[in-house]
Amino acid sequence: MLVTSSPLLVRLLLNCVCAGFPSLKKDLGAHRIDLTQMRIVHPQATYFLRASGQSMVNAGIFDKETLVVDRAVKPCRVHIVLAGVNGDFTVNYLYQRAGRIKLKAANPTFPDILPKECQTIEVRVW
Repeated sequence: MLVTSSPLLVRLLLNCVCAGFPSLKKDLGAHRIDLTQMRIVHPQATYFLRASGQSMVNAGIFDKETLVVDRAVKPCRVHIVLAGVNGDFTVNYLYQRAGRIKLKAANPTFPDILPKECQTIEVRVW
């Protein structure tokens, strides 16, 4: 798990790039941007972890993908969440209706997770 309070600076090219026919641009001016500042709203509540498996491939989350989890965001219906089910973690879509929770994979070959009465589920948005 990588947690850092120092900025993550990467180069941002200021010019647009053509997504069709190539464009002959002379100068691709650039400056550095801080990805942490742009995308991480709650740095003290945010952490990174690596996905494992194929259950969320149709949502663009692939095996060994780095996930950003913000524990300060309140999960809402149909968010992709990191959920703790009886001490194990899983990444799924969150569905809530009438006080009931269902965790659904983005790969139809994986079954839904419907918590039983004896199970506890802790959910965080990523």
